[in-house]
Amino acid sequence: MTKPLPNERLRALMLQRGISTEELAAKCAIDTKSVERWLSHGRVPHRQNRWTAAKLLDADETYLWPSILTRGVQGRGAGRSELIELYPDRASVPRETWLRLLGEATTNVDVLVHSGTFFAQVQPRIADELAERAREGVRVRLCFGDPACAAVAVRDEEEGLGNTLSAHIRASLIYYRSLVGVEGAEIRLHNTTLYNSLFRYDDQLIVNPHVYGSPASLNPAIRLQRIDGGLLFDLYCSAFERIWNAAERWQGFD
Repeated sequence: MTKPLPNERLRALMLQRGISTEELAAKCAIDTKSVERWLSHGRVPHRQNRWTAAKLLDADETYLWPSILTRGVQGRGAGRSELIELYPDRASVPRETWLRLLGEATTNVDVLVHSGTFFAQVQPRIADELAERAREGVRVRLCFGDPACAAVAVRDEEEGLGNTLSAHIRASLIYYRSLVGVEGAEIRLHNTTLYNSLFRYDDQLIVNPHVYGSPASLNPAIRLQRIDGGLLFDLYCSAFERIWNAAERWQGFD
């Protein structure tokens, strides 16, 4: 059995930058033991944690973990196994699928949309269900478009919505106002150009790509699962994290 090799590059940079194991773990929102395994056993972190660590240490992730250069080739094949289902449009995703994924979530529920009106329509008790998941220890993060931002105005014009998208967002937020103040649940507003709506439940993800000039409901939906060596799930989740980190917390209507 091959003995695991320690990651001396990572260890040396942490020493040079004065970053402790505890600090790096906290920045990545993971357990300290995970970072210790990166160091002593040469474990390669998930993509988001690699990016976070590399940014903190002011280094390239391929320098810290050179094996990902070859893993990327393998990952292209693994990507096929990440795909669970491809739906021709979002409406083709069965209501039962949305309900089951939410009901079975144990760690994460992440939603990234502009208005996401349909999300509450297919799940009439959505706020209660999300609050229940949060009380059970699930981290619930909902990210909506800022009704007043330029990106929302551009999307409204592109889809020919007649200046109604902002109103749709505000109407959608009404469904979730009871979540404000619920421990474990948070709502934020983003001002980014949104290329995909994302719906994550633990290690499953539904991606709804945005096609220029076409309503999101008419665009495909891609259901993915996280697997070892896969790239797609982590790619989309990394995008969510970047948008979430730049978004502003919503405290409810004034």
